[in-house]
Amino acid sequence: MKFLSLIMLAAWSGLAFSQAGPIDFEAAGYGANWQWTTFENGSNPALEIIANPNPSGVNVSSSVAKFTALVGGAPWAGFESLHGQGIGLFNLTAANCQVKMMVYKSVISPVGLKFATPAGGSTGEILVSNTLVNQWEELTFDFTAVINAPTSIGIDQIIVFPDFTQRSDNNICYIDNIKFSNQDGTQNLAPMVPAPTPTYPAAAVIALFSNPYNEVAVDTWQAPWSQAQVTDLQIQGNDTKRYSSVNFAGIETVGPNLLNLSDMTHFRIDYWTANMDPFKVKLVDFGANGQYAGGDDSESELSFQPVAQTWNTLELPLTQFSNLNSLAHFAQLILSGAPVGSGVVFIDNVLFFNENLSATSELTENGVKVFPNPASTHIQIESAKEIQQLTCYNQCGQIINFGDKSGLKIELSTQNLAPGIYFLELTFTENQQRIIQKITVQ
Repeated sequence: MKFLSLIMLAAWSGLAFSQAGPIDFEAAGYGANWQWTTFENGSNPALEIIANPNPSGVNVSSSVAKFTALVGGAPWAGFESLHGQGIGLFNLTAANCQVKMMVYKSVISPVGLKFATPAGGSTGEILVSNTLVNQWEELTFDFTAVINAPTSIGIDQIIVFPDFTQRSDNNICYIDNIKFSNQDGTQNLAPMVPAPTPTYPAAAVIALFSNPYNEVAVDTWQAPWSQAQVTDLQIQGNDTKRYSSVNFAGIETVGPNLLNLSDMTHFRIDYWTANMDPFKVKLVDFGANGQYAGGDDSESELSFQPVAQTWNTLELPLTQFSNLNSLAHFAQLILSGAPVGSGVVFIDNVLFFNENLSATSELTENGVKVFPNPASTHIQIESAKEIQQLTCYNQCGQIINFGDKSGLKIELSTQNLAPGIYFLELTFTENQQRIIQKITVQ
């Protein structure tokens, strides 16, 4: 009933839910991990995801889909996604009715494309022939004529006919980069390096998602009411989340996993985007009864203009979320922004921290003195335990190279450092214990 009501809502309101794409068959993108079914193609060999046979010119993608149209197959042989999986739920509108597809074929013949609804109704296939052989070509499929048709509302399946013809031989067809007119090439861009590594003391952090820390339980990174899709991936070994087709994405810590953040002072998130502006962050507290819409909920949202194609670090005092009555029953983090329905954002280091809980007391207990702090020309470190290694980080988590430093007394020159906050990480020879000290350079 809930699924049907979504489709009815779409019909009444003209709402376009998010269609996933571009379907680029890349491991970190869309299509490569979807379940595809071939049909009417003789023995129906599976759709293959392979390396691009010609990664130059108009298509430099790494991976593409390969469909072998068998001589014993029907002219309308093809492949399709599963209903309710992969492509999402959406309507065809004036904003997304032009669909482009890259093809690379051994013959010239029509290529067909259509969409279907959960009930099995379809838009009907549109046929466009390639004009080039053994090279990439982009074809455009115009669904303008069916925008107002009932079968263009609540679409949840894509169906491709790579070689819509009667054939006398097996024909190899490569398909790639199926994208809607409300999607541009920036959706294929991704960060080449991981997000900066936070250096807050572990005792000062409640982490939802951040490799350096023990993470608390999170119910879901894509709540059922989200209009977005999340993919887990790694960038140089660092866990990262990619949200795409973003209208809004809900992250929940509800029920027994409600968080008490009363002792925290700041919220941090690192995000990377090539096409979202603004990027919005909303925090939601369910109140003392711990229930959504229980009468004592509160929420607050902040909006930011990102620097495109680089990691943006937000360290936000919780006081900036002025409409929050409390954070003792934190339940939801909601990410949103523009463009609606086609934004892509990578996130990491989703955490809360208390800036007043420095490692100073821990360092004192371990017999470590750091002075002067603040410093202008040098920092002196004295320890009762052997320091095996000392590493200094700036606020972006980048290592500042002081060379190899070890021993009971270490002096660091700070003359070449820009004024600001830095973090010293000390590793002791005994038990490989690690502690962190925040320092200020004037």
